[in-house]
This record gives sequence, C-alpha cells and structure tokens, in this order.
Amino acid sequence: MKHGALALAVFAAACAKGGPSTPESRGRGVYATYDCKRCHRIGAEGGDTGPDLTFVGFRKSPEFLALWLKDPAAWQPNTLMPNFKLNDEARGQLAAHLGTLKGEAYRGAGGAPWDKVEPAKRGAEIYRRAGCVTCHGEGGKGGYTNLNAIGGKVPAVEKAREGFSREELVKRISDGVAHPVKADPAGPEPLLKMPPWKEALKADEIEAVADYVLSLAPASKEDW
Repeated sequence: MKHGALALAVFAAACAKGGPSTPESRGRGVYATYDCKRCHRIGAEGGDTGPDLTFVGFRKSPEFLALWLKDPAAWQPNTLMPNFKLNDEARGQLAAHLGTLKGEAYRGAGGAPWDKVEPAKRGAEIYRRAGCVTCHGEGGKGGYTNLNAIGGKVPAVEKAREGFSREELVKRISDGVAHPVKADPAGPEPLLKMPPWKEALKADEIEAVADYVLSLAPASKEDW
C-alpha cells in the first residue's frame, strides 16, 4: 500500500473512533504514521538526524511547509529528507500541525536544552535547536533556496561581523526581517522570512546567538 493510501486509512480509522477532527490534530496523526520523530525532535522527544522542529511553526509558514513536504529536494538538493509522496490532504494536515509548533515544548518544567550546556556553547546550541541552522546553514554558510530573494537563497551569516556590530545584529535577530529584498521587484514575496525572535526567545538567548554568529568569521587584523 502506498504511503498516501496508508495515511488515509489511518485517518479514517481514527475518525470512526471519534479521533482527530481538525487539520492540526489530523496532522499529528500523519506525523505519527510516518514516524517523523525517528529523525526530528519536538521538545524532549525525537531524534537528531533531521532538524529540531520545536520552533518550526514560528520560523516557517504552513504554506512554505506544504511546499517543502511536496518536494524537499527542490528546496535543498542535498537534503536527507525523503519525499513521502503525500497527497494534498495529508500534506496540508501535516503542515498545519507543524505550523502549531512555536517553541512551547522548550518552555516547560524541563527547560530548554541550551540551559544545560556550558555558556561558551550556548549560542551554538540555540542556533541549532531554534532552527537558525535550517535557513542559514551549518556554520552560517547559508545555501537554503528562497525564491525571488537576492541571490535566490537565504543569506549566509558567517561573515556577519563585517556588516553588523553586536548591537545591530542583536536588533536584527530580535526584530526579524519581514520583507526580504526581492530580486525582481515585480515578483512574489520570498517565502522565507526571518521572524521576530524577540517573540520566542529571551533577550539573553538572542544575545548568545548573536555572539555565536559573530564568532564564525575570524577577527580582522584591526581587531588584534
């Protein structure tokens, strides 16, 4: 049985038992059916092969998530994410579920994983766990496709220290970038936008991320 048919069979059985009734709750069923937690983490549960999804609904729109799920390799050619060939209904439901994940799972009694690492590594852990890495890449090298953005990709941040002071970078991360500059002014808005992280992270967490990003490029001779 194909994946899409299997998912629909699971949904039908759940509904017959008075189960999931909203796109979001049905999406949780899709997430479970395809064992997404085997590779992805939400809060304290799941694997680390793929990106942490705890904040995925804060940093990505359901519209983008549905497009990503339709063909992951079209957005990131070197992705390990398989194409599960979900039908439109199941894909939309999974995107709706992912869209509800906005970091709450790291604000419970267990705390966030970056609270348990040494201070020097805190910024890197937030960068990874909050999902900055999914757009700006490992080590801030960028490379994530963003249609109609300048260069067609999310910008690299490995040389952010060349264009931003610490104060400026903290503000940029805090406020986000609601409207990335278009490559074609008459074209559509780029789907990937940096959210205002001040709505999801604490001030000291944002500062830790900024310090990590600024550490990615070697200091210039003038700094020595």
